[in-house]
Amino acid sequence: MSGSTAPSDPHVPSSNPLSSFKMRQKRAKAYRKLMHLYCMSFGFRQPYQVLVDSEMCKAAVAQKLDFAKQLHTVLQGEVKLMITQCCIHELYLQGREQQPAVDLAKTFERRKCNHREAIPGDECLTSVVSDKNKHRYVVATQSHPLRVKLRSVPATPIVHINRSVTVLEPPSDVTLRAKALSEDSKLHASVPDLALVGPLSAPEEKAKKRKGPKGPNPLSVKKKKATDVPAPTKAAPLKATPTTDIGTKTGSKRKADDSGDDSDTAVDDEPSKSKSSSKKRKRKRKAAAAAASTEEAATLSQV
Repeated sequence: MSGSTAPSDPHVPSSNPLSSFKMRQKRAKAYRKLMHLYCMSFGFRQPYQVLVDSEMCKAAVAQKLDFAKQLHTVLQGEVKLMITQCCIHELYLQGREQQPAVDLAKTFERRKCNHREAIPGDECLTSVVSDKNKHRYVVATQSHPLRVKLRSVPATPIVHINRSVTVLEPPSDVTLRAKALSEDSKLHASVPDLALVGPLSAPEEKAKKRKGPKGPNPLSVKKKKATDVPAPTKAAPLKATPTTDIGTKTGSKRKADDSGDDSDTAVDDEPSKSKSSSKKRKRKRKAAAAAASTEEAATLSQV
């Protein structure tokens, strides 16, 4: 149909300069978020180490791209371009036609792959990245089979060229799952950490307070008036009263409650007995003297 238009590729620059500028802004924002994810979740840092294969070198020469500048724009940071000896050997095998690609590859830093004999570039890069990409490489490749393999490796950014536009692929499902696991491990303690801490003691249950009748509101109750309490007076010591003769003669008995003080009463009775005996002797002497005087008077009267 003449009126139908084919869907445009979002990575291909549009003929309209305004729309192409907006697309570049959107791509730059998306790439910034992607690299922030790799930096925060997997420890990527600048300068980013970019592994380049032989097919990417040929595509950059064919499109006449400033490849280092393109990668700097896409990754939005400093980059360090690297290539293995196996990938350069592939370019040598293709003859003089690929000499410009060989010259471009020689400007990159050599990454040792430890292969004594050269192997295909896809196998070489797969062995260098390994299963976990522990060295945090960004892989720039035009090989579709290699890109499929690397999508199964977590935390591996992949860059390729699509119609003279350098594209950073979105993170794979494996990468997103690894990101979720890393975030979950940061929230929860690991088994060695729990072993160091030891078993947690059960929280003590607080005793439930019994709800009873409440007292009156202290603000609504009148305050009690303070009363003057007299100071206690010291009692005067009791003086012991001496016993009289009448008490001794009558022989009054003490009460049963004072029976425990026999020793004290015995000491008090001794002086009273001595006084009564001395009085009796005086009376006898007076009576004898009176009798003697009466006898003398009688004898004198007879004479």
